[in-house]
Amino acid sequence: SSFICANYLKIELYEMGWNLKDGLRDCLVAAAPYGGPIALLKAHNRRSPSARPQLEIFSSSGLPLASFPWKSGMVKQLGWTVSDDLLCVQEDGTVLVYDLLGGFKRHFSMGNEVSQSQVLETKIFHSPYGTGVAILTGALRFTLATNIDDIKLRRLPEVPGLQGAPSCWAVLTQDRQSKVLVASGPHLFILDNTACTPVTPPGLSPQASSIVHMCVSFSYKYLALLTDSGHVWMGTSNLKEKLSEVDTKIKGSPKQMAWCRRPKSQQPSAVVMWDGLLLVVGECKETIQYHLEDDSILVPELDGVRIISGTHHELLQEVPGACEEIFKIASMAPGALLLEAHKEYEKESQKADEYLREIKEQSLLSEAVRQCVEAAGHEHEPETQKTLLRAASFGKCFLSNFPPEQFVSMCKDLRVLNAVRDYTVGIPLSHTQFKQMTLQVLIDRLVYRKLYLLAIEVCRYLKTPEYQGVSRVLKHWACYKVQQKEESDEVIAKAVSVKLADAAGISYSEIATKAYESGRTELAIKLLEFEPRSGEQVPLLLKMKKSPLALSKAIESGDTDLVYTVVMYLKNELNRGDFFMMLRNQPVALSLYKQFCKHQEQETLKDLFNQDDDHEELGNFYVKASYKEQRLEARIAHLQSAVDEYYKAKNEFSAKTTEDEMRLLRFQRKLEEEKDEQLVGFSLQDTMTTLLSVGLHKHAEQLYKDFRMPDKRFWWLKLKALAEKEDWEELEKFSKSKKSPIGYLPFVEVCIKHHNKCEARKYVAKVSPEQKVKAHLAVGDVEGAAEAAIERRNESEISTVLSRCSATTDHLLVERLNRAKATVPKK
Repeated sequence: SSFICANYLKIELYEMGWNLKDGLRDCLVAAAPYGGPIALLKAHNRRSPSARPQLEIFSSSGLPLASFPWKSGMVKQLGWTVSDDLLCVQEDGTVLVYDLLGGFKRHFSMGNEVSQSQVLETKIFHSPYGTGVAILTGALRFTLATNIDDIKLRRLPEVPGLQGAPSCWAVLTQDRQSKVLVASGPHLFILDNTACTPVTPPGLSPQASSIVHMCVSFSYKYLALLTDSGHVWMGTSNLKEKLSEVDTKIKGSPKQMAWCRRPKSQQPSAVVMWDGLLLVVGECKETIQYHLEDDSILVPELDGVRIISGTHHELLQEVPGACEEIFKIASMAPGALLLEAHKEYEKESQKADEYLREIKEQSLLSEAVRQCVEAAGHEHEPETQKTLLRAASFGKCFLSNFPPEQFVSMCKDLRVLNAVRDYTVGIPLSHTQFKQMTLQVLIDRLVYRKLYLLAIEVCRYLKTPEYQGVSRVLKHWACYKVQQKEESDEVIAKAVSVKLADAAGISYSEIATKAYESGRTELAIKLLEFEPRSGEQVPLLLKMKKSPLALSKAIESGDTDLVYTVVMYLKNELNRGDFFMMLRNQPVALSLYKQFCKHQEQETLKDLFNQDDDHEELGNFYVKASYKEQRLEARIAHLQSAVDEYYKAKNEFSAKTTEDEMRLLRFQRKLEEEKDEQLVGFSLQDTMTTLLSVGLHKHAEQLYKDFRMPDKRFWWLKLKALAEKEDWEELEKFSKSKKSPIGYLPFVEVCIKHHNKCEARKYVAKVSPEQKVKAHLAVGDVEGAAEAAIERRNESEISTVLSRCSATTDHLLVERLNRAKATVPKK
């Protein structure tokens, strides 16, 4: 053939640590990708259904992680989710979910139709949305759930002419949609949500009368089909393009088939497994054969296929380009020459210089270093990794501007990979897989296995930001620690606080919640003491029915909203008496609750004051309540209650004032009835003003005497009211009724305000001497003002008059004032 055949390499990852009596025979087996765990379940014995098989979970190196007797229904398939949870699909369509340490998490159903017609076959697949489950039912219909964390069941259309189970089928993911490819005799169909479409693979060998097996690549981009004539067709999964076809020369249905292609490789390849035989088919006409000792299973990976048997765990993959270049016999690739140069240098031979010159003459030294670094990443043996990295480091010395990042990060990555590949951990990740899965996910995997120390060491070594790394791992550790039944609350609380003391951004409330869910309330309270944010503590304390503590914490926080949250929660939870008693012990909460009641629940406020015998506040409460009443009787009744409370509180002033208010109300009502004047609700002053303005002087006098209103206030009110009405005659009578307690200047000013100078002049003579100047000036009598000022010999008054004189018309007066000013004795 014109194709250069790719080289394949099968390396041993582990000798399995398990001790299986019959190997993998008659077992349901599921191994998670990315070097994940392996689950085994012995097939159900139909003859003795009471015998309970064991469900066992192992690491990739065969070390036990969990084991328990299977007590549920008949299992048709095991599979793993993207986050290392085990799915057990039962015959009745129920799917049980366990974590990798055998802890039951939840279960869900694949729908009524599946449970009625039973599960015939099932496939667990990974879609862009998460982990999916596809089921072929006894009614030969497909049901699909593309994401088990958000289940939306889809029943796919019927396959025409399908009499029994299809010879094979697979789930494809195209255009962010999951579809099923079904082979029925010589026909192929693609089922999506709406239609069943017949398809024909381009260039399929004409000898084939049916397709007996199929597999999809890890990335869902490629597809391999095996026909009954023994041909393997390989192409794109949309069946638009053929990549190659190879005759295996073996007829008969295989046990398993898996795609085995390295990312960026030019060569398509698939692995087909029959009993005792493994065949690698690619673009060459020749196939590569491996003999298998035991029953095995194939685990497709991103860059190869893992082969697990009862005794061994191996990895089969196309030899990476960089490794092939370097290790090919008599290779003249720059990486190979650099490796030779370093070997000679270690032997202290001058040949090292010759090799180096050869590379440098072709200006390929940086390429040689890059090849060695890349090849080191693909190697599983630490010694080979070191040899290649030392050669790269040696080459780097002769380069002035080689960027060191690639070399440094490869050294770090390999240290981490060697640690997780270790037999005791058993996660055989390749460098390609590690880069694809990301460090975050690897840390999660270690945490799921409870390998907290290793996870923390990895985070510290790779300098992961604390909140993503160390803190996150410690939080998981603490959540696990608080579930340990054999240790006391004190021991656990101390251990958690010591370990988490310096960790940034840890929420103790999450850990306390875990403790509470495990039935350890006291431990949860102890842990909450370490939580610096009250907002995080309080909700959990309420959930744990630790209301007094929750209230204290909320008050300590100084966050009024948080206090209100707790108070409202308590109000709904407790009976009224207990609720009030609890508030009495917390003055802050009580005063906040009173604030709330003032705006929202007036009656509750009254109950609170009653319970506390707070007569003063009760009096205030009744006074406020009286203003909301429309009917006068109700208003007076409230005020009477207020008076009683004020007397109990020994507050004479408030009691008397409230009694006065009641008298005023009665007076107003009486007048309203007699004179039809709107008065109820007015203040004493407004009532008086209204009476004077409508000419009810007698009644006003009556009110003035009854309520012992000060004389000055009464005179001012009457003065203003009469002036407003411009009742000058009544005003003059009033001024002569008795000596004015407010003097006579207000009479002058009020007349001027209402533009009546003539009336104002009547009162000027009555004004007291010290206000005379002001009065004369108010009516515009400058000469009179001057006379008064000179007579009083008051400098400031003289100055005031001078400022009002006009220099042209009043020059004689000005001279007189100036002379007088000069004779005023200086103080």
